[in-house]
Amino acid sequence: MKWITREKIKVDRVACPWLIQHFVDPEAEFVFLPRDTDWSKIENGIVFDVPNCELGHHDEDVSFNSILKKYNLSEPALLLLGEIVQAADSHPTNPHPAGEGLRWIAHGFSALGLSDHEILEREFVVYDALYGKCKRQTTEPAKGSERVAFLETDDFLV
Repeated sequence: MKWITREKIKVDRVACPWLIQHFVDPEAEFVFLPRDTDWSKIENGIVFDVPNCELGHHDEDVSFNSILKKYNLSEPALLLLGEIVQAADSHPTNPHPAGEGLRWIAHGFSALGLSDHEILEREFVVYDALYGKCKRQTTEPAKGSERVAFLETDDFLV
């Protein structure tokens, strides 16, 4: 299936293709069109993260959250990742602290002068890593703050 969105991707328009390819449509083909496209005239594909579409921003939800809801994806790790994407891509009432780092990463990729498809290819690993951390965060017993939990391990020793 073709999945269609705006060009010059950053946070949500990288997170959504990652989510779609991993959990909705493994054979997805992503198409990036100019901002001034008449999105209502698109008939050959699923439009996402553009104005006035079902899989777009609604209230505080970003497109990633809309896709989670539409496809009944309720795994706690994906919901947590959705909070992070939301914090990076919009201005929610209670933003997840990891959102700011994700915003910086996304804007850094954008500044490299890569095509949208090259950004997806290179940045998907960031979402793989975030998803892995979200899975651990939602399945392991809490040890207190992230910093304390990190310092209690030998991970930082060489």
